[in-house]
Amino acid sequence: MAGSLVLGFYFIKGAKMPTWQQFKWLLMVAFFMFFLNNGMGTWSVHYISSGLGALITALYPICMVLLDFLLYKKSDGNRLTFIGLLVGIVGVVFVLYENAFGPHPDGYMFGVVICFIGVLGWSLGSLLVARNKFAMDPYYAVGWQMFLGSIMIFILALATGNTESFAKIPFTVWEDLSFLSVIGSILTMMAFIYTLKHLPAAVASIYAYINPIVAMLAGAELLHEALTINLLIGSVITLIGVYLVNYSLRKEQIE
Repeated sequence: MAGSLVLGFYFIKGAKMPTWQQFKWLLMVAFFMFFLNNGMGTWSVHYISSGLGALITALYPICMVLLDFLLYKKSDGNRLTFIGLLVGIVGVVFVLYENAFGPHPDGYMFGVVICFIGVLGWSLGSLLVARNKFAMDPYYAVGWQMFLGSIMIFILALATGNTESFAKIPFTVWEDLSFLSVIGSILTMMAFIYTLKHLPAAVASIYAYINPIVAMLAGAELLHEALTINLLIGSVITLIGVYLVNYSLRKEQIE
């Protein structure tokens, strides 16, 4: 839905179809960022708890910085940067510890594996976006990526039997999908691409520390979930990690 809206907007403006080289790049990014990350991540929470899923997803910053170094021999930070990344992960562990290690349902290890695959997919896709060398509007590109990724996920759903008749989907679900398409997909992806283009990889990735905390706070406010001591301690540790990353990169730029 989100991809179709973005593409429709650009087609009305007279945007040209991508070249074959651009289309191949779009397919690759769609595969990593939308099929692997969104598809595998969503599938994984059928087998593991949402807390464990969020904990694994929080490893994205370290994966991205390490892949940036391994694949491109580039590091935007120093030792303090990596200390900050690790401190941030420790904070997330404190936040999610109580919910992450509950009873293991059937398919638990399968869920853990595909969740890790999703994190690696998002990390690789993020690096591809940051190094886009094609003369293509990045926001037009993300429309294609969402559109192509949705086709890949639909094929996966058909292959695994995870489909639902349109007639059985209630109106409230369509309302939720509309909100997620505009706010959760279009606006957030555009903001994410902007950060990848204008900030170092380590800084662009630290939002992953904040996401679980926001989710916990929203749960406490909207669903009346308890604010535990783990949440409070983990929040402080996570913010310290974010500060260390930002401080180390600013210091390196000055030097």
